[in-house]
Amino acid sequence: MRIIPAIDIIDGKCVRLTKGDYQSKKIYNENPLEVAKEFESYGIQYLHLVDLDGAKASHIVNYKILEQIASKTKLKIDFGGGLKTNEDLHIAFNSGARQITGGSIAIKNPELFKGWISKYGSTRIILGADCMNENIAVSGWTESSNQNVIPFINNYVKEGIDYIICTDIAKDGMLDGPSFDLYRRILNQGETKMDSTRSSKNVKLIASGGVTSISDLNALEDLGCEAAIIGKAIYEGHILLRDLETHL
Repeated sequence: MRIIPAIDIIDGKCVRLTKGDYQSKKIYNENPLEVAKEFESYGIQYLHLVDLDGAKASHIVNYKILEQIASKTKLKIDFGGGLKTNEDLHIAFNSGARQITGGSIAIKNPELFKGWISKYGSTRIILGADCMNENIAVSGWTESSNQNVIPFINNYVKEGIDYIICTDIAKDGMLDGPSFDLYRRILNQGETKMDSTRSSKNVKLIASGGVTSISDLNALEDLGCEAAIIGKAIYEGHILLRDLETHL
């Protein structure tokens, strides 16, 4: 299972939120590149970089930080937050993103998002399935939709999506464990709910939110998650970077 530390950006600084609440912002480092380089020094290969300013503004904002990290490290970056137009996507890829994550766009403009999957392929486009009470949340988690997360995922699996980041917002930043039951149900969706050639068993599910310990990582791997994103647990010292080296 891949280990993917997260860097969330507000005002150019590395921050973490609790349950997606911008008022809960805590600054951990004013230099995101410094954080990224520390991750790399421990053998980390992947980075989840989130433009929280962009998510709120509905357009890419912190692409210069993406460009800086991509040009000064070898980290493979997936980038999300505020990607709403073809121009946003072009800027993200030109700034060094290996993959991009689309969440709100997949709800609000599904035809455009499907076009991205078709144009760039399922290895470069990740579906962001962030939910509160199992309904998809959008616009930097400031709005909720009436779409249930599992049918939402299944619909995009039919469209050819492979990589899915699923965050249970109620778990995000709480340091009390991931949503194991939700991930189990996503991964156990059978062919009876989908066509015979593609089921949610085909997807690469990336767990996000609530990861607090090495045992959480082991349990997610046992479930069949392809990767896990870790944020506050690293910044608060619950998971030490040196302890992750045996999982890389």
